[in-house]
Amino acid sequence: MNSAHQKILDRQQLRRRVARWRAQHDRIILANGTFDLLHVGHIRYLHAAKELGGRLVVAVNADASVRALKGENRPLMPDRERAEVLAALSDVDAVIIFGELDVGGLIREIRPDVHVKGTDYTADTVPEAAVVRACGGRIAIVGDPKDHSVTEIIASRLSRRKT
Repeated sequence: MNSAHQKILDRQQLRRRVARWRAQHDRIILANGTFDLLHVGHIRYLHAAKELGGRLVVAVNADASVRALKGENRPLMPDRERAEVLAALSDVDAVIIFGELDVGGLIREIRPDVHVKGTDYTADTVPEAAVVRACGGRIAIVGDPKDHSVTEIIASRLSRRKT
């Protein structure tokens, strides 16, 4: 099994891994998203998150939650494949697939020091901000301006086919 597969954890494994990292005085950084088709905006977001210093955990929405959030035609790739692609990135220390519509429950479980979101958010508009703060963490907005979107990429490709 390659190292990417070893980074994909279930919740129990993640709790143990986070406990080990904390014992080593590592900071825990949590990023989340659907990551339906990995693009440069995702790479810049995850790299900026890792540059905050610490262990980067990426929570990936399970297929059912992507459908609930993005519509019946999504995701384009199954959650295990999206997780494997993310786990192959050197900036990523662990990946977990979660089924809820937001990461509030996971935040309560692992209590990240920093919860990162992309530049389409502000610290006040992050849905899980209250949970993060209640767990002693902080919000960081990272990455480049939100100029990249899988939804927009799909719409652009479909409109080109029609012309």
